[in-house]
Amino acid sequence: MSKSTELKIADPIGMEVFCNRLLTITEDMNNTLIRSSFSTNIKERKDCSVALFDVLGRLVAQGTQIPLHLGSLNGAIESVLNDFPVADIRDGDVFICNDPYLSNGSHLPDINIVTPVFWDGELSFFTANIAHHSDVGGTVPGSIAGGSKSIFEEGIRIPACRIVAGHILNEDLLRIICNNTRDPEERRLDLNVQIGTNTRGAEALRALIGQMGMQAVKQSIDDFINYTQRRVMNRIEELKPGTYRYTSYMDDDGLGGGDPVVICVALTVEGGSLHFDFTGSSGQARGAMNLPMSAMKASVYYAVKAILDPDIAPNAGLFAPISIHAPVGTITNPRPPAAVGARSITAQKVAGAIFGAFQGLLPPEKIMAASNDCCPAIVFSGNWGTREGDFVYLETLGGGSGARFDKDGMDAVHVHMTNTSNLPIEALENEYPLLVDEYALIPDSGGAGLRRGGLGIAKQIRARADGITFSARSDNHVIGRALGVKSGGVGRQARLIQNFGTRQEQELFSKTANMPLEKNASVRIETSGGGGFGAPQSRPRGLVEQDVRNGKVSLECALRDFGYSSEIR
Repeated sequence: MSKSTELKIADPIGMEVFCNRLLTITEDMNNTLIRSSFSTNIKERKDCSVALFDVLGRLVAQGTQIPLHLGSLNGAIESVLNDFPVADIRDGDVFICNDPYLSNGSHLPDINIVTPVFWDGELSFFTANIAHHSDVGGTVPGSIAGGSKSIFEEGIRIPACRIVAGHILNEDLLRIICNNTRDPEERRLDLNVQIGTNTRGAEALRALIGQMGMQAVKQSIDDFINYTQRRVMNRIEELKPGTYRYTSYMDDDGLGGGDPVVICVALTVEGGSLHFDFTGSSGQARGAMNLPMSAMKASVYYAVKAILDPDIAPNAGLFAPISIHAPVGTITNPRPPAAVGARSITAQKVAGAIFGAFQGLLPPEKIMAASNDCCPAIVFSGNWGTREGDFVYLETLGGGSGARFDKDGMDAVHVHMTNTSNLPIEALENEYPLLVDEYALIPDSGGAGLRRGGLGIAKQIRARADGITFSARSDNHVIGRALGVKSGGVGRQARLIQNFGTRQEQELFSKTANMPLEKNASVRIETSGGGGFGAPQSRPRGLVEQDVRNGKVSLECALRDFGYSSEIR
C-alpha cells in the first residue's frame, strides 16, 4: 500500500455505523416500494432500486438491489440538476424521467422518481427510486422487442419534469403518461407508490439530520466517499500494471442474420486507476440491443466492485478512479434515436467481458468461468376481461453462473447486472390466464469441470385463453456460450420452443415479438448454463455420482465428459 493511498480513518467504527444507518434508510425505502406496489413485476419480482444523493448529485448510498439501475438513477439526478436550477427547486417538488437520450436513463420501462429533501429551507439531498414498469406503450406489449429500430417504437419518452409541484400532484401529466400504456390503472398505482416511497425516505433522512446535525452528516458523507475512493485505489494498486483484453459475443443485433456482435474491452491498469476502452466493439445495432452510456457506466462500476472488493459501499467514491471510453455510434454508446429496450443483454455481455479481461490479472483462486451472461425475458399479454386495459406479464429468467476455483457454479440465478426474483407459479397462475407446464433445472446444461458450471432453467407456459400474444428477448442461442477456464467445459446454449413435445413443435427466433397464441398453445424457454472450471476428469467421483443421483448430470454425460464408468449408481 502506497503512502499516497494509505487509509487513515479517525473513527472507523463510527464510519461503519453511519454507513449502516444510510443503508437502513435505503432498505426501508426498498421494502416500502415492494410491499406497496401493485404490479407483479415490482411486488413479486422486485424489479426496482432506491438510492440517496447529496445536493451535488453524488451517490451517497444505494440499496442492495439491481446493479443496472445505478446508471439510470445517477443519470436522473444529473438530468434534474441540469434541467432545473437549484434555486428553482422547491420543497414539495417531485421529478419524473425515463429517457436514455433526454434524461440519461437506460430504457423506457425503467421510470425514475426523484424527490428533493430540504433542511432549514435549504436543498440538501435527494431521495430517488426506479421501478421497471411492465409496459410503457410502444409497438409491443412490455415495450421491449429486440427488433425495434427506433426508440420511438418503445413507448412514452419522459424527460426530467415535475410530477409534483409544491406537494400538488400534476394530474394532467400523470394521465398523459398512464394513458400511453396498456394498463393505465396499474401504472397510476405504481407511480403513486414510487412517489410515496421517496417521501418515506426523506422523512428518515431528516430524522437522521435532526439527530446528528447537518454539519456532522455532511462531514460523515465526505469522509465516507473519500474512504471508498481510497479503498478502491488500494485494490487497484495491488494489480500488475498493463493492458488486458477480452472479447465476448452476441448472436445478433436484434434483427437476426448478419454477423455476430462483438463486445471488445481493453482494460488498462495504471497507478491507482482503471481505464476501460471499448474500441473495436460492433457498430450501433439495427435493433434494440444498444447500450446507453448510463447503463455502460453501471456495468463497469458493478464489475470493478464485484471483482476487486465486493464489500465496498456503492457510492460516488467508487467511480472516481475509473474512466471509460466507448466510441459514439457503437453498440456500447449509440446515437439517438437508436432503440435500447433490450440493453440488459448487452450490459450482461459487457460485464462478462470485463470479468474475462480480469482473468489475466487475478490468481487462479479468484478467477471465475463465464456465466450465462444474458438476461432472457418473456412477455405474455392479453385482455384483462375483468377491467379495462391489457395485462402484461413480464419475467426475466436466470441461468447458470460460472464455476470457481473451489465451488460449482450456482444453478438458475440472475448474474451480473440483474438481480430480480422469479415470479412464483402460484402468483403467475392466479394473476393471469396462463398455466405453467414445467419449471425446472436443465440437466447437463452446466459446463463440465473439476467444478461444474451452474445449470440453466426450463420454463414452459401455456395460454388458457385465446387472444394472448407472446414476445421474447434472449441470446446465446446461436453463437454465445459460457466459456470454461483451466480446461473447463462450456455451458449449453439457450432455446426457445413453441408447443414443445408435440407435432406442432417449432424452434423460435430468440427475439420473437407479438406472436399470437391460440388457447392451449405453449412456449418453452431454456436458458443457458455456466462454464466449468478445471479439467472434468479431475472432478471427485463422489461429486459426479451425487450430480447423477440429483438429476443434474445424466449418466451419459458422466461417461462422456467426466470419464467415469457405468458403475455409477
